[in-house]
Amino acid sequence: MNVFDWLSHMGIPEVDNFDIVEVKFKGGRKEYYRNVDYLDLHTGDPVVVDVPNGHHIGYVSLQGELVRLQMQKRKIKDNDEILRIYRVANQKDMEKWGEAQNREIPTLYRCRQIVEEMKLKMKMSDVEYQADNSKATFYYSADERVDFRELIKVLAGEFRIRVEMRQISLRQEAGRIGGLGICGRELCCSTWLVDFKNVSTSAARYQNLSLNPSKLSGQCGRLKCCLNYELDTYMDAIKDIPSVDRPLQTEAGPAKLQKTDIFRKLMWFSYNNDNDWHTISCERVKEIQRKNSEGIKVYNLEFNEASEIEDLAAKSTRELELLDKKFATPTKRKKKSRNKPRNSNNPRNQKATGNSPQKEQGPASKPENQANGPGGNQPKKRRNNRNRNKPKNPQGPSNAPKASGAPQNQAEPKQPKRANGPKPKRKPNPSANQPQQNQGNAKPEGKRKFPPRKNQGPNPNKPGNE
Repeated sequence: MNVFDWLSHMGIPEVDNFDIVEVKFKGGRKEYYRNVDYLDLHTGDPVVVDVPNGHHIGYVSLQGELVRLQMQKRKIKDNDEILRIYRVANQKDMEKWGEAQNREIPTLYRCRQIVEEMKLKMKMSDVEYQADNSKATFYYSADERVDFRELIKVLAGEFRIRVEMRQISLRQEAGRIGGLGICGRELCCSTWLVDFKNVSTSAARYQNLSLNPSKLSGQCGRLKCCLNYELDTYMDAIKDIPSVDRPLQTEAGPAKLQKTDIFRKLMWFSYNNDNDWHTISCERVKEIQRKNSEGIKVYNLEFNEASEIEDLAAKSTRELELLDKKFATPTKRKKKSRNKPRNSNNPRNQKATGNSPQKEQGPASKPENQANGPGGNQPKKRRNNRNRNKPKNPQGPSNAPKASGAPQNQAEPKQPKRANGPKPKRKPNPSANQPQQNQGNAKPEGKRKFPPRKNQGPNPNKPGNE
């Protein structure tokens, strides 16, 4: 028992295969033919169909129960006027049809020349040859009624064929020629659209589109068919949008409607036609309209009274203060100066004089500061960062060494006293170094001398300490 016998045994009705097939021809034209011989057809198969005074070739576009629905939609009756399908097209039929198609373009150009010579106000759009090469259909468009009886005689004598003239609209012309729309896809009228519904400018107004003919028109020069596709959705969404027939009355001035966003439920208003637009919701517009109907003017579009603005400003100020406290950075402590003196009794900027007390020399003091000869109590001349920009003393000391017989308490030139802090790394000034006498051989100037380590005598291997 197969599936169909089982379905009939279970009492389920069998699916009735509809014997009418939809066939598509050149330019998107679709016709319906009856499959009398119950041929095994598939979508896209070329078939030879019956036409008045001959036969033609088309492609199967739809079959089954969907064809019944399409016929009901297009109000086509299922009667004996529907012609039949002869057979599936073979190779010989396709070759003969290709020869007929090759004549279409030269025929169209020659027909346009004849129309221009006869000065007829019509535009030839397309030519379609029948598959048996016995008839040609000329499609044209015209704004007025045209007398083409003489034209038919000329075309029949020129091409030796039966001529049929068929007037089409501009939309049908665009569908036959084809092309790409502004959306980047192929035109709807050349692919699937069959019935051309009326498109009015009210469809553009409901969708808040600018009434610019260049943007709303298609390639046919008429309003785009796609304006009707989303019109029902906009009509449902516009029910919640309040109608603003007059400006909203506020203390800041009358506010006029400039723009409406239907799906986001937002409306834009401006005071006295200013360039600054203010956005408010549809609920707020209804509230303002209700107060205006009671004779009350609101403060502005956002607030009913001025006190609400003050409360909002105070709240914003408190929020900013909380944010300042939260993200306040702690004050940085001042870093201690590296040259700060350790002994508070010895000021940093105190200047040394001839009878000033000498510094205490620790075990780590430099031998350069030790007095080994006359004039040894004079400290080494050193630049002070604080006194760098002070003018020099024109009566300053000379770099010549002191006489051995000069008294030690004689007034010496004032020099800055070095602090007890760490000594900054500077190159010694050879002009400020005075000759000092040591017990051994004299060391070259500019080199530092370091005291020996504890419990360790002088290095015997070093020259000058033998």
